Amino acid sequence: MPREIHSFANDTVKRIRSLRDKKERKAEGKFLAEGLRILTEARDSGVLPMVIAYAPAGGVHPLAAEIIAAAEAKGADVIETTPDILAKMSGKDNPQAILGVYNQPPTELSAIDRGTAPLWLVAQALRDPGNLGTMLRTGDAVGAGGLILIDDCADPFSVEAVRASMGAIFTQKVATARWEDFVTWLRSEPGQLVGTSLNTQVNYLDATYDQPCFLLVGNESQGLPAMYEAECDCLVKIPMAGRADSLNAAIAAAVMAYQVKASWRNR
Repeated sequence: MPREIHSFANDTVKRIRSLRDKKERKAEGKFLAEGLRILTEARDSGVLPMVIAYAPAGGVHPLAAEIIAAAEAKGADVIETTPDILAKMSGKDNPQAILGVYNQPPTELSAIDRGTAPLWLVAQALRDPGNLGTMLRTGDAVGAGGLILIDDCADPFSVEAVRASMGAIFTQKVATARWEDFVTWLRSEPGQLVGTSLNTQVNYLDATYDQPCFLLVGNESQGLPAMYEAECDCLVKIPMAGRADSLNAAIAAAVMAYQVKASWRNR
């Protein structure tokens, strides 16, 4: 049976609230996900929360009831509480009516099997958690294997990134690495590194993409460093017909990903 919490001072409330902090997420090895859609995506991917909390209205929906029952059967801590306490946990004034606490999956490059997918997304120094979440959604949409984050990127397990991923955090592999470690790993097996850049005349529609293909996009404002571009097997440019000099990083990744898939189909 669910246990009821009606106190803001409850230790579980404090612990869940602390997961909004990156340091605490790392120490606990857990992260927070909000909303029935994301929790359903997690369940459909075979992942159930360690803790699930909901307001009475949040447990009424048939899908929510299924997830709550499945999590409870697996030994999760199931909590019924008030909307105000849910707001305290999530840090939002208008929280979703249900949230879950999940274990963070391993993010080492060694956990990536490049043979499981022909396409992988790679982002360097991506700072916006919304862009990061959007790239995860794009990866899910195109059937990519996952997202590899290079150097100092936003935390993929932040509430903002998880929300923006719309559940793709549970369907896509996520790895983090320094550039030099990524290059060593990449070159240890077959794999084409394709970078997006303004410093090339190769139109992205004209390039030849091999499998597995690793699509690399740079920082939102600075792009890729020169030494990173030099390491790429192919640099491509998305022409800009308007006055803007570049696309949003996540949008550029989406345009590229669909073109790569289209080129393989046409070939």
